[in-house]
Amino acid sequence: MTSPNLTPKQMKILTLIRDTRLSRGYSPTMKELGEALGVSKVTVFEHVEALIKKDCLVRDANKARSLELSPDLELPDEERKTRLPLVGSIAAGSPIEAVETREHLDLEEIFSPPGSSSDNKFVLKVRGDSMIDCHIADGDYVICEQRNAARRGDIVVALVDNDEATLKYYEPKSDGTIHLVPANDNYEPIVVRKEQLQIQGVCVGVVRQY
Repeated sequence: MTSPNLTPKQMKILTLIRDTRLSRGYSPTMKELGEALGVSKVTVFEHVEALIKKDCLVRDANKARSLELSPDLELPDEERKTRLPLVGSIAAGSPIEAVETREHLDLEEIFSPPGSSSDNKFVLKVRGDSMIDCHIADGDYVICEQRNAARRGDIVVALVDNDEATLKYYEPKSDGTIHLVPANDNYEPIVVRKEQLQIQGVCVGVVRQY
């Protein structure tokens, strides 16, 4: 969720808690928050209680320095173009059922090409090894540009028969069929008719996490 109606002080408290946890690994105390804001500990406590009621903060009453932002909270300075929707998984072996999720993958620290737009891009997590010879491995994230058409040799997100999605090279043939070609000799191409196939996107990048 995006941040609800908050006062400037409440927004500052949330930002301080987030930034302190990122830099130090633990939350600030009420006293430290008060000193940073120039207000009393009592005032900070009142703001914190209000933020907990608004579902912006969570706290373990039995732990010191346990304040943290609610997992679904998104502060305004986190709305970045490199925060892309993670819409599901994609088969790099046999096709799988296409399932939509509502997660995100934040690419700000990985790449941020100047002048690019994320409005028509999405991310899929790869399952399987059928594209291993083009350096797309099981568990990788592929960055895709939403398109409904492709050129020969593109790596495409292909929906087969409206419910099975796969990641393969796009190879149209003279007999009117489309071959979805793997990059692994252990797999055979998937051969479909044009009316069976819907191109949902073209792979434009790969991210691997170690």
